[in-house]
Amino acid sequence: MGRVRRGQWGAMAMRNLEAKFRVGDFAAARRAAEAIGFGWCGELIQRDTFFKAARGLLKLREEPGGAALINYRRAPRGGLELSDYSIAPIAEPDAIRAILEAALGAIAEVRKSRTLLTRRNVRLHLDRVAGLGDFGEIEAVAGPDDDAGAYRGEVEEILAALGVPGDQLIGVSYFELMRR
Repeated sequence: MGRVRRGQWGAMAMRNLEAKFRVGDFAAARRAAEAIGFGWCGELIQRDTFFKAARGLLKLREEPGGAALINYRRAPRGGLELSDYSIAPIAEPDAIRAILEAALGAIAEVRKSRTLLTRRNVRLHLDRVAGLGDFGEIEAVAGPDDDAGAYRGEVEEILAALGVPGDQLIGVSYFELMRR
């Protein structure tokens, strides 16, 4: 994995190649992931508030123990999504949420519980999303100077091990699914 580039005010600029899909059986998905080398990292409860943005998507992620402001842009890559994103820790999420709502307007809120599994630079999220159902999300994290497309084969291998055909990938965020 390449170097992480720090942007203005300490925000981290990152890239990843991701795939999102519905999950029918969490236990089976976790067993399949562990069989190919993924290890459990934790259970997370997350609240994502999305705001109007001139470019890309802007969200405030809150979870026990911390919060972050995340701006990201996505480009489809044959069923997989290439994302460039910047992330900055937030010390006072309630105040930041109120300011952003007043200035930009909130467009959606997504609440989920997430099981996090990792293998090297790849994260597998098994998500239970309130109002939507159960999903999996694979993120191959690349440094800003890496070619994130180089991880395509690895992501496709993981999808195959989980029994997810390429035509079942979801190319939008959870809040965009809620709008449908």
